[in-house]
Amino acid sequence: MNKKEFAKRRQRLIEIMGPDSIAVLPNATVSNRNRDVDYIYRSDSNFHYLSGFDEPESVIVIVPGRPHGEYLLFCRERDLKKEIWDGYRAGQEGAVEKYGADDSYPFSDLNDILPGLLENKKKVYYTMGNVPAFDHRMVEWLNHLRNASRQGKHSPNEIVELDHCLNELRLYKSSSEIKAMRYAAQISAQAHIRAMEFAAVGKWEYQVEAEIMHEFMKNGCRSPAYPSIIGGGENGCILHYIENDQKLKNNDLLLIDAGAEYDYYAADITRTFPVNGKFTPAQKTLYNIVLDAQKAAIAEVKPGNHWNQPHEAAVRVLTQGLVRIGLLEGELETLIEQEQYRDFYMHRTGHWLGMDVHDVGDYKVGGEWRLLEPGMVLTVEPGLYIRDPEHVNKKWHFIGIRIEDDVLVTKTGHEVLSHAAPKEVDEIETLMAAARSKH
Repeated sequence: MNKKEFAKRRQRLIEIMGPDSIAVLPNATVSNRNRDVDYIYRSDSNFHYLSGFDEPESVIVIVPGRPHGEYLLFCRERDLKKEIWDGYRAGQEGAVEKYGADDSYPFSDLNDILPGLLENKKKVYYTMGNVPAFDHRMVEWLNHLRNASRQGKHSPNEIVELDHCLNELRLYKSSSEIKAMRYAAQISAQAHIRAMEFAAVGKWEYQVEAEIMHEFMKNGCRSPAYPSIIGGGENGCILHYIENDQKLKNNDLLLIDAGAEYDYYAADITRTFPVNGKFTPAQKTLYNIVLDAQKAAIAEVKPGNHWNQPHEAAVRVLTQGLVRIGLLEGELETLIEQEQYRDFYMHRTGHWLGMDVHDVGDYKVGGEWRLLEPGMVLTVEPGLYIRDPEHVNKKWHFIGIRIEDDVLVTKTGHEVLSHAAPKEVDEIETLMAAARSKH
């Protein structure tokens, strides 16, 4: 993303805010992993969305109509001694030249400068709870202004949820954002192909994870968008399985839910395939039910349809399939109405996707499911998870299947960003057979 992209985003926010207002957005804090070791730092998604700035101890302040500049960035000062240990800092000059701030002040000057910026504003756009330590400072500044009312100072009389405004902006992806998401999906698809080629009986789940991470990182995706799920056999029936520490067994399926993050944008792909390269008849039957459900759901992704239509389509196909193979009994409409499928399919069919893997944006507007519009990106991920209930034939036991793609809503329909990851039974088996013939 370039400076113009971030400037456009800030301008859209300024238009929403209107006059006599101010927005304050602190960045994420550094998180300690253990003792004197910290987690690798990642800026708050909203903070990066508005600035592209990726240093801790930083605060964005936006003041519509301010004569001396509407976009202020508080950040750390340059300190050559500290930079020797911890890396380069932009400082005040870099904040202006590299990141497009109208003005920049040291982070240490917040107490001296920010209360004056808050004075006489009618609205403060801020989100309580994201950075509790900063909440405390904000309350102190506002209380100070209230207590100074007899001196002619006026404190804001309304605090508006800043996240809600930014969530709506982030829901609609620009061409630059879509380009980044296409790349993240492309690299993630390559990683899933690599996993299919590598996986074999006797390998460990974490070894497969290592292959995926290698593909991510060698292509410039320095981090996964979320902890990868590498679930062999019954581990594939655990929706958020991340231990990834078991040996792969013959005749088991391997469920991999893994996506790369590129330039702060996430991919989210799930593929399920046989460890030994060949689906058993029971696995193939269930897999094709899930695949048919996913195709039906993706077909419902188009402008004018509402958010829940892909889920409804997937549920119908899954329930029909479960009746057909005897895992459910009864009249189709009644089974759907009573959600009898939830013993085997207990999650939703998708979520918004963007800077966060479960991205921001309301799913309902005015109590009604939101209509899909061009520029929105969502996942489509139906599944079936058969553990070992007593009334289920043993041939279905411990089969976990999920198939997930990333789908962009376009003007005329949709684009599957993750199309390069194989998901047809013949495609998967052919790919895996070819990989084994080389060894």
